[in-house]
Amino acid sequence: MQPAPPAAAAPLTAQVSPQVSEIILIVGHGSREDSGNREIREFTEQWRARQPGWRIELCFIEFAPPELNAALLAAGRAARRVLVVPLILNAAGHVKMEIPEAIEAARAACPQAEILLAPHLGASDPVLTVLRRRLRGAMATLDMPDPTTTGVVLLGRGSSDRGANGDMAKMARWLLEEGDHELVDLAFTGITWPRLEKVVQRQVLLGMRQVVVLPYYLYTGTLMQRIHRQVEHLRAQYPQVRFACTEHFGFEAEIFALMEERVENLRAGVPDSRLPCDGCSYREIAHDLGHGHSHAHTHAPGPDHGHAHGAGDGHDHGHAHGHEHGHEHGHDHGHGHEHEHGHEHHHGHDHGKAGVPA
Repeated sequence: MQPAPPAAAAPLTAQVSPQVSEIILIVGHGSREDSGNREIREFTEQWRARQPGWRIELCFIEFAPPELNAALLAAGRAARRVLVVPLILNAAGHVKMEIPEAIEAARAACPQAEILLAPHLGASDPVLTVLRRRLRGAMATLDMPDPTTTGVVLLGRGSSDRGANGDMAKMARWLLEEGDHELVDLAFTGITWPRLEKVVQRQVLLGMRQVVVLPYYLYTGTLMQRIHRQVEHLRAQYPQVRFACTEHFGFEAEIFALMEERVENLRAGVPDSRLPCDGCSYREIAHDLGHGHSHAHTHAPGPDHGHAHGAGDGHDHGHAHGHEHGHEHGHDHGHGHEHEHGHEHHHGHDHGKAGVPA
């Protein structure tokens, strides 16, 4: 008699038992490319193996189950404390608006539960360590591993949120200061500029004989696939230049350690100035004006909470529906995620700031 096949994993609502002491809820972005979602699920399994005493669950903002709002409600009904930990590199609209809004709703529905939000991963020394290690490995594959003639391009998703783009600019600057390369540039796959092809053109004109492309991505997806295609095109366009391109880095030990640090800081009540907009008055103003969560509120970090309001109603409704419609995300709501359908919509209802690129 054949043994029965293993049962499929139950959804979060069925997995949690009433009133466990604590649930750690990972929030992933979610992708239309299921290979990326599978990698986040694999990360969750590996983290559970690292921390067998922790109750770790996973949800996604979009494109994959379990969905953020439902998972938060289930966790809040089942646990006395829920620690929400975004597995996200940059703080654009999802981190600044949608996750805090979902937490507010869960707190209202589950007043008996303490629900706490950790900061996103962000620009940090551990992420810099990963990038430097990846850069060293890429240099080792080149025929002439000379940093003075090797340009570096840190390549990220791109956002209509200047704070998210600024975090990437910070990482590019740190790479420059911590290494021997004379040229470390920033490029984006969509929404904002410059793009990879333009940056490589400049580096070649400046005399670079090799170029290393460092994708600033945790997991695979359609954008990572597109990056590798772009690098192949560049190799054909510049046969005299040697290219190296690294992979995404979501399984590096530093990422697990950062997530664990976020959990321990929440447990200890350690404040973190990077915590984006949990209870933010700007979102309350947006709701009062009937704007909801998904309209490119350019929440750039800054001295006064960085809500970069323009002269108008103050939120850059820039609907930068930056739909880089190549979908790694449904619509850039101005929140800096790309729509991987290959064309870029710029609906710019720019109520607050004229001239902001979508």
